[in-house]
Amino acid sequence: MFIFGLTGPSGAGKGTIAELFAKYKVYSVDTDAVYHRLLIPPSACLDELTARFGTGVLSPDGSLNRQALAAVVFSDDNALADLNAITHKYILARTKEALDLYRAGNCPGAIVDAPLLFESGAVQACGCQATIAVLADKSLRVSRIMERDGLTQEAAVHRIEAQKPDDFYIARADYVIYNNGLVSDLLPQVQRILRETAVIGQ
Repeated sequence: MFIFGLTGPSGAGKGTIAELFAKYKVYSVDTDAVYHRLLIPPSACLDELTARFGTGVLSPDGSLNRQALAAVVFSDDNALADLNAITHKYILARTKEALDLYRAGNCPGAIVDAPLLFESGAVQACGCQATIAVLADKSLRVSRIMERDGLTQEAAVHRIEAQKPDDFYIARADYVIYNNGLVSDLLPQVQRILRETAVIGQ
């Protein structure tokens, strides 16, 4: 089974690309979704986060209060490093379990969809054989984030400016897909990647 790593900045449209790969039975593991499931109690990950950051990061129902946690970690580099160290090991373990299920189902390929694909060590840990970055024009990304997350334009721009520039992804990815137009324009790019990696025939 061929394993792809998929990444890109917020609003670039990674989900759209993952859907196109799925047409060829190349299914994705969305690490953001894995992370959110890990924060539903009871959870060993949540227990470890509480032990490190205190019960002040919990909501009354025992789930993680993301805003409270963000207030702690984004003003303290050591706290952010601890958060990443705790969460990444759980996310990677669950991601590997999902990949094993795809492998057992004889899928020709699978995708590790991770915003921090390169930074988290997921490429090596998950055995990614090729990496794909999805990029899009800034104005398109802003409008997508505003529509998807209900943010103001200012908040969407702020989120984008806090992320890595396109050059970061271009320098590291084996393939770059530009998602600036119609979905029909994306399919040939996906097919080319699948052919070049021999996931589908020529």
